[in-house]
Amino acid sequence: MNDQPLKGALLLVLGEGLLAVMAAMVKHLSDHLDTEVIVFARNLFGLMFLLMIISTRGGFGQLRTRFVHLHLIRAFTGVSAMFCFFYAIGHIALTEAVLVKMTVPFFLPVIAWLWLSERIGLHTWLAIIAGFVGVAVIMRAGQGEIDPVMWVALAGAAIMSIAKVSIRRMAISEPAQRVVFYFALFATLFSAFPLFWANTIPAGSDYLWLLAIGLVATGGQYAMTTAYQIARPGQVGVYNYSSVIWAALLGWMFWGETLVLTTILGTLLIVAAGIWNLKSR
Repeated sequence: MNDQPLKGALLLVLGEGLLAVMAAMVKHLSDHLDTEVIVFARNLFGLMFLLMIISTRGGFGQLRTRFVHLHLIRAFTGVSAMFCFFYAIGHIALTEAVLVKMTVPFFLPVIAWLWLSERIGLHTWLAIIAGFVGVAVIMRAGQGEIDPVMWVALAGAAIMSIAKVSIRRMAISEPAQRVVFYFALFATLFSAFPLFWANTIPAGSDYLWLLAIGLVATGGQYAMTTAYQIARPGQVGVYNYSSVIWAALLGWMFWGETLVLTTILGTLLIVAAGIWNLKSR
């Protein structure tokens, strides 16, 4: 497996930036379109872009795989997490939604332990506890009833950790283009079923926004998938936290969102715990 930490770090920052832009566009559409419609369109248009890319870069013969079951797991968990994340984006501040999503690294060791039988050391357990204390601060758990949307975002992070472990599981034999293609294919199929209970239909410029979401999301996903395949998480994982900066900037620019004290404190705890955990073996 390749080990290119500098390239991996740059790809992660790029990928997080693109996904933050995607999140901002999702938030823009969420005030009048159902989450089911946005998720399906994101996957459908993403698949269309991938088909065009693959047809001009090596053809479809490169898509043969012996790991369909892993691609199915990756797609199902990824789509489930996407529903949670997109719903959260539309109902809470953009920065808060992104911050709760950043708990994925704290779920990852637990999933890797259950799936890949990897041992969890004391160092990692302490980081996990500190990270979730940060989440509790952001959710303002000590101030009464927690916004249910926060729980949806947290559930999405837990599910997304399964998808990320599956990417690492396939890294040895599956190139990034194949991983991204099968995700787009299966995710489009999975996300089509919830359309039966959607109540809104895109109109006018909505289609341009949905097309842009598919393009930007595919670029971000491709960049991040490649990053995790060419560099170890311990080397580049810290750059995932650039998403907080992107989200805070976009939230401030377009919705006038400001960071309250609890969000700042929670952010510091999550980032510090994440960086500390990345330094462990």
